[in-house]
Amino acid sequence: MKILLTGANGYIGMRLLPQLLDGGHQVICTVRDADRLSIEKEVRSKIEILEIDFLKEVQKEIIPKDIDAAYFLIHSMSNSTKEFDEMEATTARNFNTYLENTAVQQVIYLSGIVNDDNLSKHLWSRKNVEKILYDGAFQLTVLRAGIIVGSGSSSFEIIRDLCEKLPFMITPNWVLTKTQPIAIRDVIYFLTGVLGNKETYDDSFDIAGPDVLTYKQMLQQYATARGFKNWIVTVPIMTPKLSSYWLYFVTSTSYKLALNLVDSMKVEVIANDNRLEKILGIQPHSYIQAIDMAFLKIEQNLVVSSWKDSMVSGRFTKNIEKYIQVPKYGVLQDVQKKTISNPEAVLENIWSIGGSRGWYYGNWLWKIRGFLDKLIGGVGLRRGRTHPDKIFPGDALDFWRVLLADKKGKRLLLFAEMKLPGEAWLEFRIDEKNVLHQTATFRPRGLWGRLYWYSIVPFHYFIFGGMIRNIAKVQQ
Repeated sequence: MKILLTGANGYIGMRLLPQLLDGGHQVICTVRDADRLSIEKEVRSKIEILEIDFLKEVQKEIIPKDIDAAYFLIHSMSNSTKEFDEMEATTARNFNTYLENTAVQQVIYLSGIVNDDNLSKHLWSRKNVEKILYDGAFQLTVLRAGIIVGSGSSSFEIIRDLCEKLPFMITPNWVLTKTQPIAIRDVIYFLTGVLGNKETYDDSFDIAGPDVLTYKQMLQQYATARGFKNWIVTVPIMTPKLSSYWLYFVTSTSYKLALNLVDSMKVEVIANDNRLEKILGIQPHSYIQAIDMAFLKIEQNLVVSSWKDSMVSGRFTKNIEKYIQVPKYGVLQDVQKKTISNPEAVLENIWSIGGSRGWYYGNWLWKIRGFLDKLIGGVGLRRGRTHPDKIFPGDALDFWRVLLADKKGKRLLLFAEMKLPGEAWLEFRIDEKNVLHQTATFRPRGLWGRLYWYSIVPFHYFIFGGMIRNIAKVQQ
């Protein structure tokens, strides 16, 4: 089949793409920026890529007419705390328009369980998108999922952060809300299972795991699965805003996502039926099994995708390409150079920077900077990195964003997403004479920007000097 995959560089899309290719399908991926599709060259050679922003005016005849099916995996919950419902509705209407002149037979939409009478804005928006898609000129299959648990999913990473960092928790009342989590592996089984299945046309199905748990029980069972105990005390005095700040400071989530999540966590997310399990013959995994499978991927460094690589986990929402050209005028720089004898090994050190590997010198200073950034509303260091030794343009790298990752050209360019009175770039480059260049560039914003730079120059002397020395070191 010829399949259109929207949201191809999202958490679900990145998991679904290899399964569709393994199934022998021809896949057309739609993304806003083709350079941000974080896949290997071998996979990229097997697909067609279209750059489409479904929030903008429809581009006529850009989608091939002969597509057979399409996946609608576009969500805007993290983009805004107020307007995401309007954005999602616009996206769905434009999607319908794009498909009007195609031969598409089926559209598969991954939504959320919406069985509660009092839906959050997030879940109401998902239901509204479903209604809009039903007006399209195609057969619609809707999968309404519970909380998705898997390596790199926002829900799993939040639970992981809370449990690993807080053995004793004072929590809001919403931790007593019931939910029905589902393993990411099962979500992919359902998404591929309904493809071309006429029994699922023009119908909506709940998909969830076998366990109905409160969020408190999910936290406790996570701790048990990891071999430790946690203590949780619930208090009724935490407002939604205070709860959002609590999630924001303790976990790696952004504040916008935290606010929308807290709004939804007050709503029970429980499946009403399991019809699709019987139709497709799928037996979903338990919550504990989902945790075990997630950690198996983490321990083997096989995490395919992470919500943290989404642009909305940081300061960018669009126009990342305008920062690729590092300015030369009106900037302040720290330039370090070092001749190296083994450029391939040094390049591997560069490609392993950040995350658990750290920044090669003064990691405790980097952690302090990350903590201070979090206090003033920045992203902090908690995002880490998805892969230990692979980097793609657009990836999150602690409190940096990858602008350029050209391993063949031996160049890595990062842009700072921490809160700054200006804009900052960090570049690593190995030239043809085997000289390692490390350049920190800062474009200050007014007097405060210059004062900021000169106040930390003494730290630069030690940090950047130590960093290039250790990056250049190669174990014999």
